Amino acid sequence: MNRFEEIFQILSSGSKDDKIKVLESLNQTNNPEIIRKIISKLDDPEIAVRGEAFSSLLLNKNKISEFLIQGLRSQSNKNIKAFSALILANREDRDAIPDLELLTKDPSSMVRSCALGGLGYLCSSQSSSIIRNCFEDEALQVRKSALEAFFKIGGQILPNELERLTNDADDELKFLIKKF
Repeated sequence: MNRFEEIFQILSSGSKDDKIKVLESLNQTNNPEIIRKIISKLDDPEIAVRGEAFSSLLLNKNKISEFLIQGLRSQSNKNIKAFSALILANREDRDAIPDLELLTKDPSSMVRSCALGGLGYLCSSQSSSIIRNCFEDEALQVRKSALEAFFKIGGQILPNELERLTNDADDELKFLIKKF
C-alpha cells in the first residue's frame, strides 16, 4: 500500500488518534484528492477529528479556496458548509463572498449563522442588504450573527428594525442592540 492509499484508509476508517495524527501531517498538502478528503472530515463523528481537519485546512498555505468553496456548495452537509465558511473567512478569502451570501438562506440555522459570521469577518459591506434581511430570521442565533456582522461592516440599524430584532430577544441580543 502506498502513502496515498494509507492516508485514505486511515481517514476513512482509522481510529480517532490515527486520523488526528494523519491530519496534523497534511496541513501543507496540495493534492486535490487529499484536500477533498480532509474537507469531508469536517463532518467526522469525532469532534476532535473535525477540529484537526479545520486546523489543517486553515493552516494550509496552498491555494485550496476552490475546494473549500465546493464545500460551501455541499448539498446536504451542514457541518461541511458551516466550517468551510469559517475557514474561508479566516483565510480572508473574499472570493467566497457570493457563496457566503447564498448560504444566508440555507435551511440550517448553523450554516446561516456561520455564513453571516464570515461576511462580517470579511467586512463585506457590499453584503449589507443581505445581512439586513437576516434581522428577521426565525433563529435567534442567526439574528445575533446578522447583527454582529452588520456592526462589523459599520451598518446603521433603522428604527423599524429594532422592533424586529428584539422580538423574543435574549439578554445577549439586547446587549448587542444597545451597542448601536
